[in-house]
Amino acid sequence: MTFVGESRRDDVRPALDTHSVMAKSASENFTVASRLLPRAVRRHFLAVYGYARFVDDVGDLAPGDRDRQLDWVDAEIDRAIAGTSQHPVFAAMGTTARELGVDRRPFADLLAANRQDQVVDRYATYAELEVYCALSANPVGRLVLAVLGRTDDFAVGHSDRICTGLQLVEHWQDVAEDYRAGRVYLPLEDLARFGVDEAQLGGRVVSAEMRRLMSFEVGRARDLIVSGLPLVRLVSGGGRYALAGFAGGGLAQLDAIARAGYDVLAHPVKATKAAMLARTVSVLAGRLRA
Repeated sequence: MTFVGESRRDDVRPALDTHSVMAKSASENFTVASRLLPRAVRRHFLAVYGYARFVDDVGDLAPGDRDRQLDWVDAEIDRAIAGTSQHPVFAAMGTTARELGVDRRPFADLLAANRQDQVVDRYATYAELEVYCALSANPVGRLVLAVLGRTDDFAVGHSDRICTGLQLVEHWQDVAEDYRAGRVYLPLEDLARFGVDEAQLGGRVVSAEMRRLMSFEVGRARDLIVSGLPLVRLVSGGGRYALAGFAGGGLAQLDAIARAGYDVLAHPVKATKAAMLARTVSVLAGRLRA
């Protein structure tokens, strides 16, 4: 079903097919891991996923005026939390927010990240990129913790490390794709440090300098994820397996990049399901240390 409005208020409603947005859940690490959860809890996970995926698609894929469509999202957050939204993604999100007692902040932060994507396509320093990750990734982890009943500072701090690390994983595996779309998430200070010209990101031949840069960035992401792993031990049951699955999937992807010789330009690098399972088992067994 495609949502195309008729009035001025509705004409900024994103023209995205909700079914195709949610269909992406079949292969994404977040929702694959969530299958380990009881149905009642999984419902909240999928509501969080649906909102995050929908807002990302508005920011990256929606035709037309994305700024106005993101304005619509902003207003729809309030309608969702108030229980008046008629949009299926937001109605589900609003139900989850009310049942878990979550305010608008994490939803607004995810929206802010997508607003930032409309105007920022380079990050001068890693510190700037980390601030972006605090908007684009960490709120998802905090929502997941709310679903699992953990909102204490210790849990949130470790979740933020894992989520920032997972966001970096996504950026590092998509270096070439992002460059073709006009975005560079590799910090410009790191490009300069390793002697990599930005134009190399659009090529197919990976220089020794580029390999060294990606080795450094992969290590940075790995250290973040591993430093957050004490979070897994705080949760029992299906939640523990889901968290281990999130972290294990990201670590497996970093392993795949390393095995490819840190070549993220010639072709997409993807971890196998077997590799993700193996890493998840390692996380659950507590074999990994920062």
